[in-house]
Amino acid sequence: MKKRILRYLKHIFGTITVLVITGICALLYLNGSLNYGQNSKSYDLSHEGPYVFYENDSLLTINYVKGNRHDGFYVDTKHHTLKQLISGTCFFPLDSTSFTFPLKSNFQTPKAIYNDGNKILAISDIESKYKTFRDFLISNQVIDKELNWTFGKGHLVLVGDFVDRGFSTTQVLWFIYKLEQEAKKHGGNVHFILGNHELKNLQGQYKSAEQKYYAIASILGKQQYNLYDQNSFLGKWMASKNTIELINGILFTHGGIHPEITESNLTLQDLNRINRENYYNRYFPKPEKNIIQTVLSTKKGICWYRGYFRDNLSQEEVEKGIEKFNAKTIVVGHTIQSKVKKYYNGKVLAIDVKHPDDYSSSWPNKKSEGLLIENNNFFRTFYNGTKEKL
Repeated sequence: MKKRILRYLKHIFGTITVLVITGICALLYLNGSLNYGQNSKSYDLSHEGPYVFYENDSLLTINYVKGNRHDGFYVDTKHHTLKQLISGTCFFPLDSTSFTFPLKSNFQTPKAIYNDGNKILAISDIESKYKTFRDFLISNQVIDKELNWTFGKGHLVLVGDFVDRGFSTTQVLWFIYKLEQEAKKHGGNVHFILGNHELKNLQGQYKSAEQKYYAIASILGKQQYNLYDQNSFLGKWMASKNTIELINGILFTHGGIHPEITESNLTLQDLNRINRENYYNRYFPKPEKNIIQTVLSTKKGICWYRGYFRDNLSQEEVEKGIEKFNAKTIVVGHTIQSKVKKYYNGKVLAIDVKHPDDYSSSWPNKKSEGLLIENNNFFRTFYNGTKEKL
């Protein structure tokens, strides 16, 4: 009887061991990680904000969440006219830091094409990790420790998915908004190129948002889709952005160029216009098939396409899509990589890596990477400011 029990236990233990090893191998193969030890400050709402909304064409309300779970929460609301000089302050609970920025609502649509030869630093898929993003920029001398712009006339290119899956969406968005203004003072540029998760937030799809933001919306007396709708300051600001840009001969978009777009007569300006006109419209496939449906598609659209890594594309097909827009190379995020990599003889550069979480540890331990383009050379650039030529 004992032998039978021992054999049974060995069989169970062996099965469990195989399953654990298989799970670990799958996790590593998919470039994933396990998070643990979450810091309780991730749900600290005591200084959350600002949440800024348009009351009408001339009035803004600026809202901060105050209070705590024990004593209750309330909203500190102030009203301002658009003509007033207004500033906002954004607090980050983890290290009790904050930054201030002027609120200027005269949003302008960025250009689609830039050609000045200045250096470029690109990073993607930060996914609401403010500290990770901030510290990466400090280490790579884009900003100093006081968050002042130090990148001169350089281009900081943010290749989509800076929201969702984390506890600092508000901090990340206001930080980008602040960086834009800082860069302009020095002749530099911040390019916030929207990815599929920015589109989801504009369209009221919050499946990937942390539960924290449901609570915030409720405290504000709003639904979650209101946080970035047409009456939201940050929503209007995001809705002014592009989904694809050509900078110094390099294309930047979150997903990629599907062959059907390659065969169309659409320009970069057309792609941006079509997406911008539909930022607040959820995509549903329609019976009629046309190029607009392709541009907006959640499979073939430039914010969603994963074909460089999943479709059996030829070198010629890839190059044709890039050359259509007078580019030499395309840089994309969206599809996670173990490190910044080049594909198709260097014509496709993939920069979506797993960034470390602000509020928890992970196994395997992840480190941020980005892409530096300088003097026609391409470098993997790391969390500590070092770099390695691709």
